[in-house]
Amino acid sequence: MDKKLGKSARVGIRDVAAAVGVSPTTVSHALSGARAINPATRARVLEVAQELGYSPDLRARGLRSSRTFTVGLLSDAIAVTPYAGLIISGAQDAAAEHQSVVLALDSTGDPQRELLGIRTLLDHRVDGLVYARMSHQSVNVPTELDEIPVVLANASSPDLKFSSVVPDEKQIGLDATGHLLSFGHERVGFATVNEDVPSALGREEGYRSAMRAAGIAVNEAWVCAETGDAAGGRKAGRFILDREDRPTAIFCFNDEIAMGVYQAANDLGLRIPEDLSVIGVDDLQLITQALVPTLSTIALPHYQMGHWAVSQLFTQATALNGARIVEKLRCHLVQRESVKAPRS
Repeated sequence: MDKKLGKSARVGIRDVAAAVGVSPTTVSHALSGARAINPATRARVLEVAQELGYSPDLRARGLRSSRTFTVGLLSDAIAVTPYAGLIISGAQDAAAEHQSVVLALDSTGDPQRELLGIRTLLDHRVDGLVYARMSHQSVNVPTELDEIPVVLANASSPDLKFSSVVPDEKQIGLDATGHLLSFGHERVGFATVNEDVPSALGREEGYRSAMRAAGIAVNEAWVCAETGDAAGGRKAGRFILDREDRPTAIFCFNDEIAMGVYQAANDLGLRIPEDLSVIGVDDLQLITQALVPTLSTIALPHYQMGHWAVSQLFTQATALNGARIVEKLRCHLVQRESVKAPRS
């Protein structure tokens, strides 16, 4: 650059353009992603912008475009779940790609606090909102959100006007059960939750489909629904395992239930994985890494859901039609020590 910028001077688009040797319009397109430009040029613009300490003047841009360059994220359990950070991180990264920021609020499941959160975000004139849940469930989106674009994360709705992103629950059941079957287990149980929620229904469908595809009939005595915590897992484990014709493996709805199944196995003098193989869902590392042996599990795509939801908000804003989509994300298997071949 020809002129030196003082430490207090604000670096603008023209400064970046001069340093790169391109037009301010090209820099604007590279930073906003509004139009496609040469990838090498865009990479160089982003590199120089970072070196110079460029940051967009969101206030000025907002006055010109009637946008605030903020996205709201409203959830039910940010403060109490270890997964919230991943959803928020994914949302923040996607927002940053569009030179925007995320305002995240937690309703703690309280309808009055949720309404207050909605009003707060609307008062801040957010450009769109991610309506998120920390466990996959069906939701009715509050009518107060009708005036802004909304995308659901880890939630689905009977109202087809909302795009949503969720884990592929049936595939979770297929993958977890298939993993046990691949080790030679034919006597596979299922410890699930006693709730009518999409995650429970989908995972059980996947479990039964995998067993059916393997030509193995499900023994209903090996399927038990209890609460979704360790205490419920212990009850389910005792019900499934305290019999002569017990299974050699159990697919657990989540890692907390798996922890309870570990306790039930210990109560009955069974060793994992020598006498019983166990697989969970969530990859809640406070549990999976602490259990002995460490727990094999299916990791949920929380970061990817947050990223997809915010990206979809911007896609909808520029789309030529109002089509909405439901994205089901495949989860990945984390193999540890809790699964091995059954004894012959």
